[in-house]
Amino acid sequence: MSAINTDANVFQSLGLAREQEQQPKQDQLQMENFLELMITELTHQDPFKPMENTELATQISQFATVSGIDQLNSSFSGLSGSLLSDQSLQAANLVGRDVLVPINGGYLEKGGLLQGVVGLEGSASNVTVSVHSAEGALVREIELGTQAAGEVGFSWDGKMDNDEYADPGRYRIEVQAMVGDEPVAPYLLTQSQVNSVSIGSAGQGLILNLNGMDSISFNDVAEIR
Repeated sequence: MSAINTDANVFQSLGLAREQEQQPKQDQLQMENFLELMITELTHQDPFKPMENTELATQISQFATVSGIDQLNSSFSGLSGSLLSDQSLQAANLVGRDVLVPINGGYLEKGGLLQGVVGLEGSASNVTVSVHSAEGALVREIELGTQAAGEVGFSWDGKMDNDEYADPGRYRIEVQAMVGDEPVAPYLLTQSQVNSVSIGSAGQGLILNLNGMDSISFNDVAEIR
């Protein structure tokens, strides 16, 4: 069964575990403590040099600023937890799905297909998809001929140029084309299945663990199928 990797905060934000109510630390200055110190300071001040109103207002303003920053940090922590929960739900829907990703290779299952998309910025001729083994040997060339600008799909059933079927595993894919007499390198999107999803720390987002291939960021996915 595919699994989604996450941390305890995700389960807590989804209501699977109740967070213990956080009590203020004994070494933290609370508003009540601040007011007590303020009253003590006013009580014991030099009557000949009383605290000016501006000085008192400055102290109150500084404490209020620090308190506001703490509340803002708490709000951001709550928002981060909510976003992480949303990512968990997205991850659950991605497992087992096929995605088009910008990698120059794919994993061939036994009896399966290796599929992808070739993207052309303009019309081109002699569009060719070359499939190579992990060792670099050419095992199959797929001729797509002349194609207009846009994306064109390709599919490899695992049969090599010698009419034998290749072993299951990882294969490297290269794409070539010609525009007039000049060779061009179209972009390549390979179809891969999502085995599991990892949720990184804040700011890292979702990491897709592809079947037989390396992991890739969710932000790099071109299409979900």
